Amino acid sequence: MLNRINWSAIFTGFAWLVSLAGLVVLLSFINVKKQTVKCTNVKILIPGADNFIEREEVDQILREDQGVLVGRNLEQINIHQIEKKLQANPYIGFAKVFVDMDGVLNIEIKQRQPILRILNSSGQDFYIDNDGLKMPISPNFTANVLVATGNIQEVFGTRVDTLRTQMARDLYKTAQYIKRDTLWDNQIEQITVDSKNDIELIPRVGNQRIILGNADSLDKKMKNLLVFYKKAMPQVGWETYRTINIKYTNQIVCEKRDSSLIGKQSKKLTAVDSLSLSRKVADSLIKAAIGKSLADDADERTDEQRKAVTASKPIVTKAEPAKAVEKKEPEKEKVKTTDATKEKAKVTAKPEVKKAEPKKEEVKKSTLAKTSTTKPKTDANQKKDKEKKNK
Repeated sequence: MLNRINWSAIFTGFAWLVSLAGLVVLLSFINVKKQTVKCTNVKILIPGADNFIEREEVDQILREDQGVLVGRNLEQINIHQIEKKLQANPYIGFAKVFVDMDGVLNIEIKQRQPILRILNSSGQDFYIDNDGLKMPISPNFTANVLVATGNIQEVFGTRVDTLRTQMARDLYKTAQYIKRDTLWDNQIEQITVDSKNDIELIPRVGNQRIILGNADSLDKKMKNLLVFYKKAMPQVGWETYRTINIKYTNQIVCEKRDSSLIGKQSKKLTAVDSLSLSRKVADSLIKAAIGKSLADDADERTDEQRKAVTASKPIVTKAEPAKAVEKKEPEKEKVKTTDATKEKAKVTAKPEVKKAEPKKEEVKKSTLAKTSTTKPKTDANQKKDKEKKNK
């Protein structure tokens, strides 16, 4: 008989009874604690960089709904009512309210994250968040998101509303895809809808319109555009095409721009373009400065060479007559001459100084002078001998 009793089932039931009794005791203890503990502080946590709602606005919502909370018993504070009131705010996506045993009321708020701003054809302006819901424009903060303009018929009715038109849903899908991809998030800066209800993307780099059509096969279309950017654009240039049509999944159709109007069109420079342009200007200035310095060095060298040539020529011409004047060979030989021979020597010596002839000619002239001086000596001696004989 005892073997037939299921002891495991009995123990399991007993464990459940003990757990339930403990839970009842704990809840009663918490209820008693609530009746005695008062709210000592209110902590509000709003994570994220966007500031659609401030702490002051949350405090004002709490005061309007519950009054002053600090100093009241925790039992008198309706936590669920506070959560519903906060979530009714169009900028709050989720709110969590709880209290601890120290009497601190904690409020955690998660803001709604917009991914697209809509400017419809009727002039309304509103956001679409990452959940596909519409939210109004905040007077406190402007989100840095894509802007969609043009032929958009979606209207903003209530504070929190779903998307009603297919065009708005396609814009939402396109904005989601661009937001997830880092490349397209930096490249695409605006979305427009033309009169044919085709979605067009306006890039930051490149002066052309990218015709997307609708959001069908969006991944395939953007991959085709990426391949076109990598292979075709570097070959033909970023200003060649006026439109790039990627609405067909199997091909890309481009419309060329008039070449005569490319130079006339004024393009708005982006930060990347201005940086590359400044680098090109700096490189050209550096090259010009280097070329100028090299040209100045070449001119200085040619001037120095000219000065050296002009300075060396007079030195050579002046040195030759100086050497001829210094070397007076006839003065070295002491020869007894008459007054007539001295005068002849002077006459013969003058042209030697002016003409600055070589040494060989000077030696010949000196020998001639010697012979000319010796002839008068012999004639005078002959005359004296004749006179002695006659006597």
